[in-house]
Amino acid sequence: MGVTSGSDGSGGADTRTDTRADTGGDAGGARGADAGRPLPVEAAEIAAGYDFTGPALELGALLWGGECLADAQIRVPLPMLNRHGLVAGATGTGKTKTLQLIAEQLAAQGVPVFLADIKGDVSGISAPGEAGDKVAERVADVGQEWEPTGFPSEFYALGGIGTGIPVRATITSFGPVLLSKVLQLNQTQEQSLGLIFHYADQKGLELVDLKDLRAVVTFLTSDEGKPELKGIGGLSTVTAGVILRALTAFEAQGMGDFFGEPEFDTSEFLRLAPDGRGLVSVLELADVQDKPQLFSTFLMWLLADLYNDLPEVGDVEKPKLVFFFDEAHLLFNGASKAFLQAITQTVRLIRSKGVGVFFVTQTPKDVPADVLGQLGNRIQHALRAFTPDDQKALRATVRTFPDSAYDLEEVLTGIGTGEAVMTVLGDKGAPTPVAATRLRAPESLMGPVESGALERAVRASVLYPRYAEAVDRESAYEKLSAREAERPAA
Repeated sequence: MGVTSGSDGSGGADTRTDTRADTGGDAGGARGADAGRPLPVEAAEIAAGYDFTGPALELGALLWGGECLADAQIRVPLPMLNRHGLVAGATGTGKTKTLQLIAEQLAAQGVPVFLADIKGDVSGISAPGEAGDKVAERVADVGQEWEPTGFPSEFYALGGIGTGIPVRATITSFGPVLLSKVLQLNQTQEQSLGLIFHYADQKGLELVDLKDLRAVVTFLTSDEGKPELKGIGGLSTVTAGVILRALTAFEAQGMGDFFGEPEFDTSEFLRLAPDGRGLVSVLELADVQDKPQLFSTFLMWLLADLYNDLPEVGDVEKPKLVFFFDEAHLLFNGASKAFLQAITQTVRLIRSKGVGVFFVTQTPKDVPADVLGQLGNRIQHALRAFTPDDQKALRATVRTFPDSAYDLEEVLTGIGTGEAVMTVLGDKGAPTPVAATRLRAPESLMGPVESGALERAVRASVLYPRYAEAVDRESAYEKLSAREAERPAA
């Protein structure tokens, strides 16, 4: 079947997250208020902004005046999830568990989800959660009906570096703009790489893997290829040499595994489980987290490939996919103008194809303004303000929120783990009032599943035989090698 229900996969899993919120600021504090008690006027006004009709995700309960008000539920309409979002907050404030909570509820309502697992603890979404005192306390606080549940999941790994089903891209599909980001080329070198791609396409030299591209650049810098190099306007021998050295160094770091065939078909992310629930696709990145330029750019390729392949659907009753982009700041660091334009355009237009994108990072300032302005749903976990730079970031974060009944600087430095300040798009598309929220507890396992269970799930997937083994067909490297072998005999 290719999915795990988690019914037998939770043994030995390490449930590491403390789901009980700390007391903090105006927002955090006492246990849930008695059900049925009238809400304070300000709290009632906030709660009214989340009283939607129609399907919605239940995120948690309102925090106001030092109490958690279980009668004031904070929700986000399901159709608004393709208006994109931001989940931000300092390390250790509960962002990963918030992603897990949202992913569970999306899957339960038949929406496929893509999650990047950088720390290696998201695999637990496939297994039922474990009851305990802290979970029971959180459930009582927020008025949640909690039932341990595993969700249908597929597990992937970039280039097969890890347990999951290998995800590869061809060099041609990846393209010169994304590849330049990975190789850390400057703008001139990026433009030159684009000319090399164009040359290879004209000459029928297929760029499937890194050795194909290296072979083409090597040829162009050779005595035989220099006349052709001169015919490529704007590409100098010096720049070609820089690109060749960057490729050689990149390949020497073991990066060749990520490029090649069979290329991953991103439509695999759009599948449903046999019971109608959305499939949760987990891309494990723990084994490549020391290569942030690579994995962040690969995530962008996955998103761009989805954008290119999906048809226009306009506004939909529920998204076709929600894509969580973790460690989003890595995507934007050092990005060229062309790269930023590509991201901005993809995020702006992919909404009409039914895909919602959530960027996950520490502060909103990590995301360029042109992208941030497109993120309609905002979930901000606690921020620290120990240094002048921290305080500046805090004030900048507060300015990104609508006017609020809260002292947001105080609230954002005082809320505890598993609490957040949020505003989302209501069912009419207008922003909801800012709400400090104690979040619900995920119903799946908060921690990784046992490695043996993960490996069994991967091997049982219908996708594993399709992508497990790399295929090396004739392409640019083989064609140029054959030409070189024939030349002395001519």
